[in-house]
Amino acid sequence: MGIDKDRGDPEHGAEASRAAIRFRLDPASGVPPYLQVVQQVQQALRLGYLRRGDQLPRVKDVVADLAINPNTVLKAYKELEHLGIASGRPGLGTFVDGTPGAVGLAELDRLRQQLVAWLRSAQSVGLDEQTTNALFATATREFYAQPTAARPRRRGRGGVVA
Repeated sequence: MGIDKDRGDPEHGAEASRAAIRFRLDPASGVPPYLQVVQQVQQALRLGYLRRGDQLPRVKDVVADLAINPNTVLKAYKELEHLGIASGRPGLGTFVDGTPGAVGLAELDRLRQQLVAWLRSAQSVGLDEQTTNALFATATREFYAQPTAARPRRRGRGGVVA
């Protein structure tokens, strides 16, 4: 599962430039397609690929790109509305209402670079992608299972990021 930043695509003309991201589905993930779309919007918001006011891809464009049922996309967008992340505007489309947390793009990029360096280190000792994912997931669960007093945590400025 992944997202593509899409700030304009000459191949698809002006219509494609209205959406800030393009969705991808991973049929082997076991995660329902509608939930993959929801998670990708949440991730794009956290990483700064989406901002308040950005338009999500139109339902018909997502259906064409992913070859999925329109009801699947509508269910995802309805869930995003329920979470307070997006809202539909009749005749215009679905737009992001949520805002990213207080962490800036420069800080996110620095952390991403550190993570890439860690991944190179893991690969150099022979860990494959699945083992690396398992190790990262385990460490993440252990970290967030600690009492909040044991780990400092930054809070957003009232932004909605589920």
